[in-house]
Order: sequence, then structure tokens, then C-alpha cells
Amino acid sequence: MTDPVGKLPSELDQLPDRDPEETAEWAASLDAVTKAAGPHRAAYLMRRSLQHAEGAGLALPKLLETDYVNSIPTAAEPDFDGDLEMESKITAWNRWNAAAMVTRGARFGVGGHIATFASAAWLYETGFNHFFRGKEGDGSGDQLYVQGHASPGIYARAFLDGRLSEQQLDNFRQESGGNGLPSYPHPRRLPWLWEFPTVSMGLGPLSAIYQARFNRYLANRNIKDTSNSHVWAFLGDGEMDEPESTAALALAAREKLDNLTFVINCNLQRLDGPVRANFRVVQELEGAFRGAGWNVIKTLWGNAWDELFQLDTTGALVRRLREVPDAQFQTYATRDVAYIREHFFGAEPALAELAKLLTDAKIAECFYTSRGGHEARKVYAAYRAAVEHKGAPTVILAQTVKGYTLGKGFESKNANHQMKKLTIDEFKGMRELLGLPIPDSAFADGLVPYGHPGADSPEVRYLQERRAALGGPAPARRVHAVALPQPEERAFAALKKGSGKQEMATTMAFVRLVKDLMRDKQTGRRWVPIVPDEARTFGMESLFPSAGIYSPLGQTYEPVDRDQLMYYKEAKDGQILNEGITEAGAMADFIAAATSYATHGETMIPFYIFYSMFGWQRTGDQFWQLADQLGKGFIVGATAGRTTLTGEGLQHADGHSHLIAATNPASLNYDPAFAYEIAVIVKDGLRRMYGQAAPGEDSNVFYYLTVYNEPKPQPAMPEGVEEGIVKGLYRFKEGTPAAADAPRAQLLASGTAIHWALEAQELLAADWGVTADVWSATSWGELRREALECDEALLRGEQRVPYVTQALEGAPGPVVAVSDWMRAVPDQISQWVEQDYTSLGTDGFGLSDTRDAARRHFGVDAPSVVVATLAQLARRGEVPATAVKEARDRYGL
Repeated sequence: MTDPVGKLPSELDQLPDRDPEETAEWAASLDAVTKAAGPHRAAYLMRRSLQHAEGAGLALPKLLETDYVNSIPTAAEPDFDGDLEMESKITAWNRWNAAAMVTRGARFGVGGHIATFASAAWLYETGFNHFFRGKEGDGSGDQLYVQGHASPGIYARAFLDGRLSEQQLDNFRQESGGNGLPSYPHPRRLPWLWEFPTVSMGLGPLSAIYQARFNRYLANRNIKDTSNSHVWAFLGDGEMDEPESTAALALAAREKLDNLTFVINCNLQRLDGPVRANFRVVQELEGAFRGAGWNVIKTLWGNAWDELFQLDTTGALVRRLREVPDAQFQTYATRDVAYIREHFFGAEPALAELAKLLTDAKIAECFYTSRGGHEARKVYAAYRAAVEHKGAPTVILAQTVKGYTLGKGFESKNANHQMKKLTIDEFKGMRELLGLPIPDSAFADGLVPYGHPGADSPEVRYLQERRAALGGPAPARRVHAVALPQPEERAFAALKKGSGKQEMATTMAFVRLVKDLMRDKQTGRRWVPIVPDEARTFGMESLFPSAGIYSPLGQTYEPVDRDQLMYYKEAKDGQILNEGITEAGAMADFIAAATSYATHGETMIPFYIFYSMFGWQRTGDQFWQLADQLGKGFIVGATAGRTTLTGEGLQHADGHSHLIAATNPASLNYDPAFAYEIAVIVKDGLRRMYGQAAPGEDSNVFYYLTVYNEPKPQPAMPEGVEEGIVKGLYRFKEGTPAAADAPRAQLLASGTAIHWALEAQELLAADWGVTADVWSATSWGELRREALECDEALLRGEQRVPYVTQALEGAPGPVVAVSDWMRAVPDQISQWVEQDYTSLGTDGFGLSDTRDAARRHFGVDAPSVVVATLAQLARRGEVPATAVKEARDRYGL
């Protein structure tokens, strides 16, 4: 239904109007102002009224956008707490050395990025000199998520500070010799400097939010006081197009994470051109962040613009700035002043009159260089306001020029992301602009020199004094290697003794084990259960009332199931992170917890349990981030396999995660068949990651276990199988020969497929007189990893036989491998198996049906294993060739 003028009724039409006459008078007043003074004046009065109402405490929605001006007026800027001249010199040296390092490396063709740091230099330098806390002070220091392409500037500062040498700078992007600098922030490659890998765009902002949230989690659970830790995430405006960049904005606002600041470098350019060619990215970002509940600070214009705004008595300048698209503003920075006078100021008479009052030099300064992100006082004011703001996270939208100070050949050019070097003449021009005392003779060998004022120079002393006052160098990664005590054996004993006649799924076995481990007096509080809104699917609801679900507000309501034993309990000190439907958020949680041993010096034991299909497939990039960041913990793919989920179908049936996981060098991948195997694997993981790793073992790994929702009787653990479980293979059940000359075969199975292999063992013996041994292959991936290490040793002249070869040595007959995964998973070990080898698997798309029907469809059920085994034996001449067809007919295949 519409009103008489054809407009849809608004929500206000549903509210009672106590005085319609007064309402009409207000509307008439607005119409009168619009008619007499124009729509711009009317809009200004409305925004002023809303601002006044907000200040008076009236509950009104906030404006999502403000004018295209600085949030902090020049007159309101705080006093600058430092020596601006000295900081300008330091920044100049860092600009020079960042560009020199990349240019020198270009002669080897290794690339590098210059323009990003050139635009963001003051955003970093102001933080390093005044805000970023180091780890040598009180607490854990601040966490810095450095924009990946700005890494040359961070290396340049470390060089000035004496933490890096010229030789190391010359090894930028040349790491194979072991002394190089990684191209981007990378803890695994440079673990004393970098804490957070950030160049996979979008993951930095997502991780920063969950890191700030995890800091609060540690404090609320009384594990560590993190009140002096602030998370700073430096991002590009183009990076904000990644869905992960904005995925958790509401979470940050909802939990009032005022320990978090985003600094978005708005140079209006992404890798190929403008971020928003026909629009204004700053305004778009402001609306998105304000709408999500963030405090927004715009730092757009430098001091040179103050005169223009003072002369703008009609508001024409602000209106024009609000309407010019970003690509056009980028063009202004590359054209002459006459062009700017015509195309910017010529848009309306009031602007043309204003331009008559401005010199060409003033217009050039404003449009070419004067941006808020290039002036230390502006940036300082924004940072000070951010850290003092309470009750919400802050985003600073800082406008800059990409390639600033690199010369007209770089500044604001669409291609500058791909431009890797400056010429000698361009460096000389940069030297003059920055005022650096580098003589022409320093260029004698045709290479741009590095510059350094001296270890005892005023610049270096100032830099080091500022860092000392802030708690030491930054960024910096510190590891306090304190081994956790191993849990008591009784926590594992229940699974090792089996379940008797009672059936239990391995998913439930894992949850029961962790529940017992969380009761351990010494380490129980360090477990961090993480689940993305599927806790009840995995049988974890029993943890709700005992461990509690983390909420910074506690529980402000009475839960609907409060009268039940396993009610939904939220608590400020809750242990469980129940993230809702967000695997990306849960993975970000896991990464923060998995690296807390370095970030905060507090070792935590996270386990992240998820619907198997929605782990590696959906968030594979974050698993690499976890490995890059040297994270530790347990990843659990529950409801695993392609055929165990009755009726769920293609989108839920996972037959490939183990193949994806095999690509990650830090992931130890296990597919246990029995509860006792889970106990052994978890115990070994606790030893290796958190206890005492054996010589040559890398403790900076994580364990990936797949568990199943198929209830089965769980056997007791046989004697002497622990080593085989950890290494990946052991003989579970030896076949009993029907006759001395009976054909023999070896059946290798992982996960729930062990039950098909055991059934096939019985069928082979009863129906075909074939003796088969059944082996539990707990880890195809670990078998392959160890075999590859043996191959590498052979190249060095060392003779080592792979464990899988040793384990199967002398085992008679062919090998048939089967799993609930695609065949490429068990095929990982085929080249090291000396016997004839074949595999069965669940290749193809999943489908909805019963387990039995699905397994028959994929050809992995017990009769299919029998037929595959007979086919191998027939090929060897050990059974008649007709046996294969007879078996197909008998079992209806």
C-alpha cells in the first residue's frame, strides 16, 4: 500500500504522532530553508541537528557518512609528543633504504614493492615512535599486523636500528642460502622479527579482530593480564574488497574491542588501478564501519588544505570533494595546475572565485602532496584518539599518495605496484627531496647505496630511546620455551581399554578424551575448545555447563533450557569458543590460541572441531596462515569421510580433505580407526608440541585428525602398537591360514574403512580360501613424509629404508588399500610398497543415501574389497581368473 504521492510508507508512519500540527511545522520549516537557502544548507542543518541530538543523549540512528574532511580539525589536534624534525630525518632514511633494497634486488629479478611503503611511511613511523609497545615492557606488547607489501620499510627501520645488516638487506627475497629476508611478513622464515603473516590479503584484518578478542579471552579467564596490549592492523583500501576483511566487523563492535585499531591506507589504488574508479572508497568504508558500530576517524587532508577550507564560506569546496570520484582525484595528482583549475575549481562559480585567491604553488601542494597520512601531526592525532576511545574498535581512514616521494614517475601511477626500481637519476632527485647527505660518489659503481647516519648518530639514538620507552624493538617475536607437564595416563586409559559391547563413534571418543584432559589440574585450563555452531552434532553439549561458553558479557538472560542438565551456559570466564556459523572465524580463533605461546608467552592447547567438509576445503588459506605463524594444536575433522553421513549428500560428503592437508608441510594428518588410536595420537601430539620433542622433531606443527560419526564397538588396544600408530601403519589382525599353501593378501585400511577390511578378511577366508592380514593405516601422509625423508637422505649418500617398506617387508601377497577418501590419499605410499599395490576409494562427487548403498556405489564395501583382492591374486596366477567374475555375481556387484 502506498500514500497519495506514490511513496511507500516509512516505519515512522507506524508510530503514534502526539502532535501532528507540530510535526507539520517542522517539515514546513525544512521546506522553507530548502527554498530560501538551497538544499545544501537544509542538509547541513539536518546533520547539525542529528549531531546535537546525539550529544544530548537522544536515541537516534547515527549518520553512516560524514563530509569528506578530517574527523579531527587542526585546532583540535593534541600537542605532538616528540621531535618532528628528528622523526622526519629518520623517516627519510627509511624511505631511502626501502627503495634502495628493492632496486638493488631488481638486478637479480627477484622483484619487490616500493610504492606501498612510500605512501604509508608516516603511518608506521608515527606508531613506532609513539604508540607501538614492545615485548620488553609490561605485558605482551602490542600486536602489529603489517601490510605485506610494506615490508621493505620495516626492514629499513630494522637496519637503521642495527637489527639488520647491509648484507641481509641485499639478501631480500633470496632465502635459499639460509640468510635471506622473506619478501613479506613471515614468522616461519624470520621468526625473531615477524609475528603475523599478512600478505594473503583479507586474512590480516580477520585475524587481527580475533587476536584482539583472544586477548580479552585470556584476561577474562585470568590466564594473563592483556590490558596493555593493543592490536594494530595496517591494511590497504583495495584489500578491503576481500570478504574476510569485513567479515567480523560486527563481532569487534559487539564485544566492544577498544583494544583494536585498523589503519587503512587509502591511497585510492589497488594493484591494477583505482580501488573505486567511479566512486569514493573512503566514504564507502566509513559507512560500512560506522554501520557495524566502529569508531571512525578520517585523516584525509594535510595542513595545506586548511587555508582552502577557511576560504570556503559557501561549502562549495566540501561539496565538490564529496562528489569527485577517486579516479578523477588520482588524475589531479598527475596533471598540471591549469587542469586542476579548470576541472576541479571550474565546476561551479563559488569554487572558481575561491581558486582566484590561491596561488599555483598552493594548489600544487594541496593536490600533489598534502594528504593527512603524510603528516606526522595528523597521524599522531588520529592514533591518540584511537587509543583513548573506549567502548568500540577504531578504524583510521588515512588518505595518502601511492608512491609518495618516489618522484613523478611513480606517484599515483596505475602501474606503480608493478614498478620495481628507480633509476640513479630518480634516486638523486629523491635524495634532494628528502635532504639526505648522500654524495654523488656513492653511486660510482652504478648501484644505489644504502644510507645510514651512523650507529651513534642523533637519529639512531632518538629511535632507540623512543623504542626503549615503549618496551623494546617492534615488531619482534619472542618464544619462552616452557614445556607443559604431560597429563596423567588415566585420561587416556579409558579409550585404550575399549568400549566392550557398547558402540561408540570415534567423534565421541575424541570429545570424551578432551573432556577428561580438560579436568587435568595442571593443564586442563589451557585447553581451548573451538567449534563453529555444531557442538551438539559432535556430542559436545556436555561441555556447556562444566566449561562454559565464552562471552565477555557473561549470561544476561535466562536460557530456555536452564532446567536441563546440559543447559546452554555462557560465562565471562567460559572456556569454549562457540563461534556461530563461521569456519573462518573459528580458524582465526584457533590461530590466535595456537600461537599464544609466542604472542603472550602463554601456551594454550586449542582444538578446533568442525564438520569435516567445511574445514580444509573452505578455509585452506588459513591453514597455511597457521603453518606460517608456527601454530600448534589439534584440528579435528568430524563426521569425516564420503560415505558415513547418511542422507547428507554432495555438499557435506568429504572424501578429499586428507589430500588437501597433505600439501601443508606443518600438518600431521591422521585417520584413526579406533578410539585407542586417538588416545595414542593425542598423547604423542601433546608430547611433541607442548612437552619434549625428540631430537630432529619439529615442534612447530599441528595435528589433523579425522573422526567419524559411525558408532562401532571399540576394541582394546593390542600390545606394542603405539609406534606403528604414530608412524602410520601397524598390523591389526593377522589372518589365520586355511591351508599351508593358501593364497595370501594384505589389506590396508584407514578410519572407518577398517571395518570393511575386517569383513572382507572373513569373506576371503570363508568363501575363497584366501588368507588376508588387516593393517590399520593411521596416517598415509606420515608414511609418505617419512619415506620422502629417506629419499632425500639417499641423495646425501645415506642408506635409509622407509618405515612403510620395513613394516610390509616379507608380508606375502598383493596389497589392497582402502579408505573413505579418494584413491589419491592411499596412493601416496604406493611407490614405497614393494608388493603389487592397488587402491580403492571414493572418487567423484558425494551423494545422498544409506551408508551401505553409498559404499556399494563407490565400490569400497567389503565385497568390493574382496573382488579387488581376488583380481590382484588372479593377475598373479594364485587364484583362477574365473574367481573374479564369480565373486561379482555372488555379491551382486
